[in-house]
Amino acid sequence: MRFKTQRPSSSIPTIELIPMLNVMMGVLAFFVMTSMMLANPQGVDVQLPSNDDNAAQQGEMPDPLVVQLNPQGQIVLSNQPLGKEQLFGQMKTYLAQNPKGAVLLQADSKLPYEQVIQLLGEMRDVGGDRVSLAIEQ
Repeated sequence: MRFKTQRPSSSIPTIELIPMLNVMMGVLAFFVMTSMMLANPQGVDVQLPSNDDNAAQQGEMPDPLVVQLNPQGQIVLSNQPLGKEQLFGQMKTYLAQNPKGAVLLQADSKLPYEQVIQLLGEMRDVGGDRVSLAIEQ
């Protein structure tokens, strides 16, 4: 029997790194995007009223309770500074007396967003969906 002799190849086999790096970057991007989607963002759901609802309910709605958050981070109601517990008591009283009333948080634009959202979340724990963030037009 005759075997063919294998001739030594003149070129050394190489590993091409570019396609392998492309695949690895694609896999890395997939895992980064997946981990970002699975992260549980902390936030407050805000539902803005539509123009149609606003015109129909304008005559029926009592004046809202406007809570201000000044640049120093103090809670102000009717030009008087309050603590959180006092504010929550005032909110409960107002909402009990006005079943269709709303509570608005009017925060200073220089305050950190985190502080505003934290107070808004605590206010929503007391007032539910009748608490909103006031915006300037």
